[in-house]
Amino acid sequence: MRISTWVRTRIDTRPVYSLCIYVEYANEKPGYRMKSAKEAFAEYLAREGLKMTPQRRIILETFMTVKDHVSSEELYAMAKKTDPAIGQATVYRTMKLLENSKLAEAVDFGDGFARYEPHFGQDHHDHLICENCGKNVEVLDPDIERLQEEAAARYGFSLSRHKMYLFGLCEDCR
Repeated sequence: MRISTWVRTRIDTRPVYSLCIYVEYANEKPGYRMKSAKEAFAEYLAREGLKMTPQRRIILETFMTVKDHVSSEELYAMAKKTDPAIGQATVYRTMKLLENSKLAEAVDFGDGFARYEPHFGQDHHDHLICENCGKNVEVLDPDIERLQEEAAARYGFSLSRHKMYLFGLCEDCR
């Protein structure tokens, strides 16, 4: 029997949700434990008939330690420090797998570069982006979320997801 629930914790002052699963198998002591991103990715790959290769594991581990939004090229440079044999195409393909598995989310700051941020266990947030220097600020505001829900309901929509990017000039660039 497996029962899952989301548990809110904090990492580096950011709220993080982790999947907490109740495990009751013959070979394991019953109880709750947190599901890691590595476990979630391995399960996704297995469902897709793919394997967790050493290169995919390194890319996943590197990506999950990133504190900011990262491009595939930046991630490639970081992963090569761990394994110089990792190819750029492997990073691109792995990032697509991470996005499809909901462990990563693509973000578009309007500068022509695709970036990714960890999505596994993260609170939903919106972005403020400076059009001059590129600074971006993650915004988690319950009032904005409520207004978006109200707008959707007013037009007969039921939201399943959304992305909001607000562009302007930061305080330093005004």
